[in-house]
Amino acid sequence: MSDSLPWKFADPHVEHWQIQQPHIDHYNHVNNVAYLSQLERLAWAHSQALGLHFDHYRELDRGMVIRRHELDYLLPAHLGDELLCATWIIHCDNKLTLRRAFQFMCARRRVPVFEAETQFICISLSTGAPKRMPPLFRQIYGEACLQSSAHAD
Repeated sequence: MSDSLPWKFADPHVEHWQIQQPHIDHYNHVNNVAYLSQLERLAWAHSQALGLHFDHYRELDRGMVIRRHELDYLLPAHLGDELLCATWIIHCDNKLTLRRAFQFMCARRRVPVFEAETQFICISLSTGAPKRMPPLFRQIYGEACLQSSAHAD
């Protein structure tokens, strides 16, 4: 079903999100904090599907942390809606940063309700200081990137 939707980019990593009461705010829409939580879950699910797990982060003393979010709330989502949540790595400099795009579609209405871009920066987990991506990050995230410049050193 997700293949026939009007995705922003080809070949998304897609997870399903069933909207339940704890996701709803006082306007009877999905709360902005719920969207942020879903972004985090989706990014981790995609990284794990690519073969990178938090154990790798710990072993390498590196992590990709959020530097900036850009969030666009396009249409409200409501209790009971099923959202198809997609992500792509759209830029990876193979040094310090990568960017993910996100698009959440309402399965019933077949329209996007939310879009976002997040910039991540590679840090040392032990110090919190920016550090170059280790070879495993460059290989996995770089190869998953939509832009061909991701493979440049």
